[in-house]
Amino acid sequence: MAGGFAAALVLLASALLGFREGRAEQELRFKPAPRQRPVRLFTESELARYGGQQEDQPIYIAVKGVVFDVTSGKEFYAKGAPYNALAGKDSTRGIAKMSLDPVDLTHDTVGLTEEELQSLEETFQNVYKAKYPIVGYTAQRILNEDGSPNPNFKPEDQPHFTIKDEF
Repeated sequence: MAGGFAAALVLLASALLGFREGRAEQELRFKPAPRQRPVRLFTESELARYGGQQEDQPIYIAVKGVVFDVTSGKEFYAKGAPYNALAGKDSTRGIAKMSLDPVDLTHDTVGLTEEELQSLEETFQNVYKAKYPIVGYTAQRILNEDGSPNPNFKPEDQPHFTIKDEF
């Protein structure tokens, strides 16, 4: 009788395991594709909250209106780190000019030389897009001056990352 009970238990366990595997397979088969996450829009004041001043917050930098999560490089961007001045704002001009001067820590590229614009593009592509995930865009990148949506806005391609959903 004990042998029959053990056999029945094994049979029941097999049946349950098979049911569970079949159900998991069915769930995978019928699970809808994940929705694309909406692009996060950052105002200047929202972006400023991610300037590396608090240890438990991510650190963000915007370059050319693209907001990157640079938390993995906190030794460069956190409070007291050498490039902390770039964090929490669109620092496009400063990056183009290789400057930490507060007057250069802006999105404005008017008056930059051809060399500075080339340096900006190389740094944007080879440092920021290559190393850090994109988490959103600044209002200047997505909206027109009158606040209407920019119909020409195209999200940046970043094949090895997906837009983070932290919010």
